[in-house]
Amino acid sequence: MVSPGIFLKASLNAGREFFRPPVVEDGEPAPYRVPVMVPIRSIGPSHSERIEKHLLALDAHDRYLRFGYAASDEQIRRYSASLNYQRDEIFGIYNRRLELIAMAHLALSVDPDLTSCAEFGVSVLPHARGRGYGARLFDRAVIHARNEGVRMMFIHALSENTAMLNIARKAGAVIERDGSESEAYLKLPPADLDSRMTELVEEQIAQTDYRLKVQAMQFWDLLGLVQEVRRGVRDSRDRMPM
Repeated sequence: MVSPGIFLKASLNAGREFFRPPVVEDGEPAPYRVPVMVPIRSIGPSHSERIEKHLLALDAHDRYLRFGYAASDEQIRRYSASLNYQRDEIFGIYNRRLELIAMAHLALSVDPDLTSCAEFGVSVLPHARGRGYGARLFDRAVIHARNEGVRMMFIHALSENTAMLNIARKAGAVIERDGSESEAYLKLPPADLDSRMTELVEEQIAQTDYRLKVQAMQFWDLLGLVQEVRRGVRDSRDRMPM
């Protein structure tokens, strides 16, 4: 369980981290660092545009691994529009520029006889890989699923999607292969005080983290505007005849 001390330390660290100038990413993976905590936020329909933009940024191969087929832009838009935010849960990881760099979809079963089952899917943008975000999203989804009474979580993936299958395997999932496709299923223990408090604290940290990022973006946008005005005033003054 995440202790109040860790929550306070993570919040203070987040403040120092996210009020630095935005860094322009060149598309190369950053050196791997073991984070104290990755803020993972539960996101709703107000973020639908960011979800769609995230999925559209995946190339053909990544779409193939995520959906089991090379989804077109139109198919991705339909998928994004069909997300049921009341029944399912969407989790996201944002960078300092509020770009959704990793997301997971925990889809609860619509079959009344299988209400204790859920399916997990995840995607991470290329430049954000190698940092363990997929595994962190999986852990976050497991905690939420337990607290929602889910007893069995499924991961349907192509057999070549070794990254996803390794995450499931390390969590103790049973994996069954059927040619080019694999089905992993993980039995979940029932919810307890630890799982409920962990989800509560992690969501609070993620919400605080997101608010800090929003404030940081607003601050740097304002600073950029002020600097632009100053440059304009200085240029005008320099052009004035002596």
